[in-house]
Amino acid sequence: MNYYIAPRFLEKLAVFITKNYLNIPGIRVPLILGIHGRKGEGKSFQCDLVFEKMGIEVTHISGGELESPDAGDPARLLRLRYRETAELIRVRGKMCAIMINDLDAGAGRFDEGTQYTVNTQLVNATLMNIADNPTNVQLPGSYDETPLHRVPIIVTGNDLSTLYAPLIRDGRMEKFYWEPDRNDKVGIVAGIYSDDGLPSREIEQLVDTFPNQAIDFFSALRSRIYDEQIRDFIFKVGVEQVARRVVNSADRPPEFSKPNFNLSRLIEMGNLMVKEQQQVQNSQLVKEYNRALDGNRYFKEYTAPPPQERSPSPQPEIITSPAGNGSEAKSSSKDYLPTQTPLPVWQSVNRFVNESIHLPAPASGVANVTSYDVAHNSRHNEVISTQIGLQTLEQVRNLLAQGYHIGIEHVDKRRFRTNSWKSCGQSIVGESEAIIALEANLAEYQNEYLRIFGIEPRTKRRVMETIIHRPE
Repeated sequence: MNYYIAPRFLEKLAVFITKNYLNIPGIRVPLILGIHGRKGEGKSFQCDLVFEKMGIEVTHISGGELESPDAGDPARLLRLRYRETAELIRVRGKMCAIMINDLDAGAGRFDEGTQYTVNTQLVNATLMNIADNPTNVQLPGSYDETPLHRVPIIVTGNDLSTLYAPLIRDGRMEKFYWEPDRNDKVGIVAGIYSDDGLPSREIEQLVDTFPNQAIDFFSALRSRIYDEQIRDFIFKVGVEQVARRVVNSADRPPEFSKPNFNLSRLIEMGNLMVKEQQQVQNSQLVKEYNRALDGNRYFKEYTAPPPQERSPSPQPEIITSPAGNGSEAKSSSKDYLPTQTPLPVWQSVNRFVNESIHLPAPASGVANVTSYDVAHNSRHNEVISTQIGLQTLEQVRNLLAQGYHIGIEHVDKRRFRTNSWKSCGQSIVGESEAIIALEANLAEYQNEYLRIFGIEPRTKRRVMETIIHRPE
């Protein structure tokens, strides 16, 4: 199969890699090339084609390797891979490069709910340090004065703006936005279908039929055409015998003839794939399954029911004890509390200020009258909670009054020592939402640390972090 390399992509990558291997006096060359763009446009695959064409040996790092339960491991991995690649250049005398796929997924921060751990900070700091000192990259606990060979680093991602801003500045990272135009798409799709006998006119018509689809759509479309032959093979051998026929079989593996790649069939299957994409976009079943989610809000706003009129509570019967010790209350069947349905802790209620409720004695006979003064707030729609302390409640109100959003994080005892906190959800913008979230997380993470903090809506800056619960 003859794959197509976009000329713009080849030129950009070849110039960047070659420039990093040249010693041009007075020129500072960025060590990192950030290739970003829409998903599925073939960024990583085009890089692999260029590496193969130029004869470059590549050390691959996935964005998933940039997080670890042990703090410092991803940063140590980056330094180790860099030193190993520099040693390959010295020993083999060949061009080598490091490629980090999906860097934004491993080290980016997409919203307030994205966990920002110690490893994320160390990865950003390590990449910045390597970009500033590409010939002096040391491993923790050792120091080698021998200068290393400069190793260019290529990173891919969908949105580089989610990365730490000092890392992507022009002195450290050169940016390249990859968005194939129509000619690039036609050339790449023609390479995908080069062995299928589709004329160039039909290739152009196929691309024009699905102009908003990414490159991987046309590759998946070619795979769909083989589904009919595979379905016939399963029916022929029987569903129960497929495993024996395909895996560890003494017979030859099944062979499939090339299907008919006519344009009408491709367009028909493509329309089915587009409908499946639209079903995913339109269903959004998470809103049905989790009714607490409402857009970017972590909890839905609670609407308090209208206040109900309360009937006056009957007073307990006052009698005088035989010993003449004053007025005392006698418990009887007529003594009872005002009829009232218990309210959930998150429900908003209206109360009177300094209301006094008189309760009967717990035991039969004569006992002293006991009155309980229930503290209430005269504000309407006040949130009542029996699990959250007054200090925490005042902290929540203080943050909201200053215009901050509220975030909640938790961490177990082991990760508390490394400051590896985990987010409990989206940012919260209402007091009732905060009470609901705090009570839910206090119940769920009883044996972990819990803290709240403020989030400045515009700059996403964190302020006033406070630990509100400790496991001990």
